[in-house]
Amino acid sequence: MAKEKKGGFFKEFKEFISRGNVLDMAVGIIVGGAFTAIVTAIVNGILTPLLQAIGVGPDGFGALQVVLRQATVDASGAVVSPAVVLDFGIVISAIITFLLTAFILFLIVYVINRIRRKAEALKAKKGGTPEEEPAPAPAPAPAPTTEELLAEIRDLLKAQQETPKE
Repeated sequence: MAKEKKGGFFKEFKEFISRGNVLDMAVGIIVGGAFTAIVTAIVNGILTPLLQAIGVGPDGFGALQVVLRQATVDASGAVVSPAVVLDFGIVISAIITFLLTAFILFLIVYVINRIRRKAEALKAKKGGTPEEEPAPAPAPAPAPTTEELLAEIRDLLKAQQETPKE
């Protein structure tokens, strides 16, 4: 096996982490987490109470639980072993949250793609390609050399001396 150069691993890691895609992905994950919290709040705060109102169960999807083993309590009222419950309501809530999140993100991407296509169509209509950059501005005139500046100053001084004073 070939021996790696010293610092090669860390150099490669530095290059990887400094790429724009990694930073964009990190921002996307953070925003996605915040967005998921909003959708979860909508499911728990709006959809679940609506389902309670139409009679799905006393606690929304909570009626969709299967108790495998009841909790055991000793004489003093302390729980010796907790109940074992399969809670299908939590799974259904998570599925609804996922579907709402995916649908809203799809709508966002759909709108962005439509805007991009329209922008590309406008650029193509104007005769340019979307990837084409605008033409660079013409380069400024080159600065005069020191000799040219000195010659101009000499000529101006000479012209001042030759003009008659009144």
